This record gives sequence, structure tokens and C-alpha cells, in this order.
Amino acid sequence: MYAIVNIAGQQFKVAKDQHLFVHRLQGEEGASIEFDNVLLVANDGKFTVGTPAVKGAKVSAKIVSHLKGDKVIVFHKKRRKGYKKKNGHRQSFTKIQIDSISI
Repeated sequence: MYAIVNIAGQQFKVAKDQHLFVHRLQGEEGASIEFDNVLLVANDGKFTVGTPAVKGAKVSAKIVSHLKGDKVIVFHKKRRKGYKKKNGHRQSFTKIQIDSISI
């Protein structure tokens, strides 16, 4: 059984006991959260597609940890002008574990 769910503006294919890295979510580590914007549920070859979401379907998860991703270097340069600009960025992520998918 798996589902396609919209989490923080992105769509993820999730299954039970799966770990995901999603954009930073509000909540403490160890807290339970539910996502009700489920777009598709597949159960033993039967597909339930929502318009736009499946009514009554929920995905429950647990926040495992909050962390930061790898550093991304942003470098701008214009040739022959002497213009160089270097910047860095680390994205904040939340690691979640999918507990259950209910229809």
C-alpha cells in the first residue's frame, strides 16, 4: 500500500515505515502530524484517485528530527567586468517517518 501526498507544497510517494526528508515543518521532535491532502491511494492493485484529494484519506507521520542539508554555493560572475559574487545557503529539512495510511 502506498499513497501520493502533498507535503509542504511538494508531492511525495509514501509507504508505511518510510523515512522522508521534507521542507521544514512546525512541531517538536517526536510529535505526530497528519496530512490530509492525499492525491492517490494504491492498495493491492486498486487505485483511488482524488479530485483533487481523496476524501477521508489521511497519512499520519512522526517527526524524527530537524536538520540542515548540504551547503549550496551560489556564484555569480560577469566576464571581463571584474564582477564576482559568492554566496552560500543551507536548506532546513525535517526528517519524518510514515506511521500509517488510512482511507
